Amino acid sequence: MNRRNWIKNAGILGGVTAVASPNMLLSEDSDSPILTIAHITDVHIRAEEGAPSRFINCLEEIKKHKVDFFLNGGDSIMAADYDHVTREKTLEYWTIWDKCMQTISDYEVYSCIGNHDPWWAAPSKHDPMYGKDYVVQRLKIPNRYYSFQKNGWHFFILDGNQPKITLDPEQFAWLETELQALPDRSPVILMSHYPILGTTPVLVGGGHSDFKALKDLFYRHQDKVKLCLSGHQHLLDHTVYNGVQYCCNGAMSGFWWGKGDKESAGPYFYQETPPGYSILECYADGRVINTYHPHTY
Repeated sequence: MNRRNWIKNAGILGGVTAVASPNMLLSEDSDSPILTIAHITDVHIRAEEGAPSRFINCLEEIKKHKVDFFLNGGDSIMAADYDHVTREKTLEYWTIWDKCMQTISDYEVYSCIGNHDPWWAAPSKHDPMYGKDYVVQRLKIPNRYYSFQKNGWHFFILDGNQPKITLDPEQFAWLETELQALPDRSPVILMSHYPILGTTPVLVGGGHSDFKALKDLFYRHQDKVKLCLSGHQHLLDHTVYNGVQYCCNGAMSGFWWGKGDKESAGPYFYQETPPGYSILECYADGRVINTYHPHTY
């Protein structure tokens, strides 16, 4: 069986996921993706543990995949959301982030907001650094949720940072309207910081509480919705339900750039998941392959 037929038969509606191996080869008759995308998430950048140089090494490695652009799944900085975090520490994190991102300054980066990115300890809600609006500025994104289109593929970047991890009514109505407006069979990828469906919310919690409403919405647009990306858990998980792939793609930082603990299956692992990133290959016929690449930095 050639690779093209294997891909079509391996997953529901042609969706597959994989973990990279040195033995993975492409057959000569394989068709080519129309988009190659890097999905990084949970970088948790900080000065300690040599994280900046290690992250830069990862970005240099990712560029070798000849990606078209980056999707960043949030928790870009270590943690600004705790009560004790100062303005100075928050600015330090974002300064390191900016310096690291110079490594990929030639690429477009589409980010979503993670729970650790906003600084809530500002003295006032009117402080220019308070909350999610400041994160929108630092990540250089148009809004806390937004959409864009590339080569016929449509991308929705979501903000689940509401109480109980959910889309607010305004955002849900926007998503519903946007999906409805797309032509039939328009392939769609959605990215939220938090898993919408999957195994990891059963194991450790932390998933969308509005998963049933989102599942129903995706079912109504099952000809369009192909893949939901997430992070947050630092765990690798691939679930397929109603033809939609739900990929929780580990964490760039693994065990927050640390060596790990007694539950770590290896150095820098979080539980059984090594630090890494994913490469997405999107095809003209709506197939998408999600491959997780562990890194050793």
